[in-house]
Amino acid sequence: MKFAVGDKVIYPNHGLGIVERIETRTILETTCGFYSLRMLDSGTIVLVPLDNVDTVGLRRAIDTSEVKKLFLLLGNGKILTHQNWKGRFKDNSDKMRTGSIYDVVDVLKNLNFLSKSKNLSFREKRMLDRAKFLVVSEISEVIGDTADMVDQKVHKALARCLVNRDRAIARAKVGKVAKVAKVGKVGKVAKVGKVAR
Repeated sequence: MKFAVGDKVIYPNHGLGIVERIETRTILETTCGFYSLRMLDSGTIVLVPLDNVDTVGLRRAIDTSEVKKLFLLLGNGKILTHQNWKGRFKDNSDKMRTGSIYDVVDVLKNLNFLSKSKNLSFREKRMLDRAKFLVVSEISEVIGDTADMVDQKVHKALARCLVNRDRAIARAKVGKVAKVAKVGKVGKVAKVGKVAR
């Protein structure tokens, strides 16, 4: 993927940056090209080798058309839960490194759900905060709203996610009860039929 000076890009786990320069540098007797990014939240400069753009997951910011899809995903109620902390942390860390906003949304939903039922570890709390920051900052930049306004919208979507999850669980329980009751009636009818013969 190629970028031009002035492009807004997302650097995984760091957030939104702007390509300020494309330059050539010599480091340890190796000369290569770099994108010089200024990160918008901190003002720091990050150099990304041109050859490593795909490896590190550098990508363009999402389009305005994708924002609605992100909010639907945030509120859909689909939450993956891990039983053990180690597996959950590894999966979430891997998702955060992909650079995909959709993976970051998954991490945000999963950790938000978990935080409602138990205290998160320090590392998971930090990851939850980082995921929320990355989602809010990218959406606010794309649609031109303040971070506070987008944060409120994300908060509402996450609350809707929990409600939708509870509804889905309740529907599944009702479906199981109805299925068991139906199987029970069929079994009784079959037994009565055998006795009558």
